[in-house]
Amino acid sequence: MAFTRPTGKHRRPTRRATRTGAGLAGVAALTTTGVVSTLAFPAAAAEAPAHTGFTEAIVIGHSLADRIDDQAAAQRLAAEDAAAEQAAVEAARLQAAEAKRKAEKKRAEKVRAARAAERERLNRYVLPVEGSYVSTGYQTGGSLWSSGSHSGVDFHAPAGSAVRAVGAGTVVETGWGGAYGNEVVIKMHDGTYTQYGHLASATVSVGQTVTPGQQIAVSGSTGNSTGPHLHFEARSGADYGTDMDPVAYLRGHGVDV
Repeated sequence: MAFTRPTGKHRRPTRRATRTGAGLAGVAALTTTGVVSTLAFPAAAAEAPAHTGFTEAIVIGHSLADRIDDQAAAQRLAAEDAAAEQAAVEAARLQAAEAKRKAEKKRAEKVRAARAAERERLNRYVLPVEGSYVSTGYQTGGSLWSSGSHSGVDFHAPAGSAVRAVGAGTVVETGWGGAYGNEVVIKMHDGTYTQYGHLASATVSVGQTVTPGQQIAVSGSTGNSTGPHLHFEARSGADYGTDMDPVAYLRGHGVDV
């Protein structure tokens, strides 16, 4: 004879079943926390390695610290390389600046030396006829001179000899000068005047600047002259009668006469 379950309300679970369900829920909770495995199965817990979240965190922490240390070391090396490169660049800049300073100093010294040499060249004096000598002295008396004495000196100069400016100056007069024949008068850079007479011809013109030793004329025997030679005068002013001793004048400027 078969029995059938009555329909309608379900039967109320027994207390045992309730306790069993609660126990299973507790075991599940303990299992989640990792405690039940140790308590329920101590042998298995002893054999199996413990893999807790704490241990993994330490391992991960060590790995991260190593990576941070490596990164810091790399950054430090990069900074040192950058500093070394910057130091090399700065050293090169300083070296280039020093080389430039030395080059500029050398150029300035060359310029100063060239200017000094030019000043020396312009300030020097020379004989009006190279390698010549005085054939008639200053203030020599006689009837050959209208003033009764020689107002300059005569330098030995065969016809056609090159006549030179004794120093730097500006030509203020050329052409016929009466008893002087063809002449050239130069106002010197120090304000004095020099005169060159009895010339065959002049090779400069009024207003021209001349330098020491520059050819200004060709010697001859024009005007009141007894033969080819150069009449040379030194004057303190432009007018006749302001003559000075030409030999003393030249010697005063370092010329060996």
